[in-house]
Amino acid sequence: MKKMNKLSLTMLLSAGLILGACSATDTSEGTSESAATETVTYTTSDGEEIAVPANPERVVVLSSYAGDLINFDVNIVGVDAWSAGNPNFSEGLSGVAVVSNADVEKILELEPDLIIGLDNIENADQLSEIAPTVLFTYGELSYLDQIVEIGKVVNKEEEAVAWVDEFQAEAQTVGEEIKAAIGEDATVTVAENFEKQMYIFGDNWARGTEILYQEMGLNMPESVKGTALEAGYYAISEEVLGDYIGDYLILSLAATDPESSFLDADWFQNIPAVQNNQVFVADAETFYFNDSLSLDYQLDFFEESFLAE
Repeated sequence: MKKMNKLSLTMLLSAGLILGACSATDTSEGTSESAATETVTYTTSDGEEIAVPANPERVVVLSSYAGDLINFDVNIVGVDAWSAGNPNFSEGLSGVAVVSNADVEKILELEPDLIIGLDNIENADQLSEIAPTVLFTYGELSYLDQIVEIGKVVNKEEEAVAWVDEFQAEAQTVGEEIKAAIGEDATVTVAENFEKQMYIFGDNWARGTEILYQEMGLNMPESVKGTALEAGYYAISEEVLGDYIGDYLILSLAATDPESSFLDADWFQNIPAVQNNQVFVADAETFYFNDSLSLDYQLDFFEESFLAE
């Protein structure tokens, strides 16, 4: 999002902290201990009620949601390797331990008061014995509802709702500007090269797809609709990429992946979007997720790419 929008969210978060400080008039040890152990009830999508800290101070994030916690100023003590490798998270995750669901003992040593992740992980029962554990099914909620749900888990629902409202308004405004610049009928493809395999994406598999297709209402090529829209993504061989590329291409490339020689291949150079300089290359590590911090970055990327003078 634009700096002004980020500032307004920061002010909102700061105001909440100040109000909280003003209301804490009893500074006795007993009150402090009570505040530290206060819980609220979070109800999962299947009706399970979980007592979670009202103000979590030591959170372990095992997948996908680190950017939301950073954005909402929630302290993280352990994080998955994928999030740890995101350049956008480097400041917020400075000094944070890298863990996986298999590292039960290491997570225990971190003394978390809350664990958040996806429900396809192993050792969930052991983790729930360490701290309240909330696990989500990827894609069960819309990407913006998921952000609000994370807000609920860490008692930041107000901030999350405010962020969503502001983000949607800005994304839609930028989308109208982009459509005016490239034409209402222009098509956009999102693709990624990962470990010698090319992928194209639908409208709900991160990589900025939610912004482009859901919020901005940009057009997806019919060839992509027929293969990737329902599944979320679709694997293809590099040489047929041109069959799926619309007027514009958002191409995610991992800085650590040496397999980018195809960029110089004749078949790639002959693609109309390439010849028309309508390919925008993104750092894949910053495009993997659809948390609020990643979405801010992706929206800025699209605005700068499509609307560059």
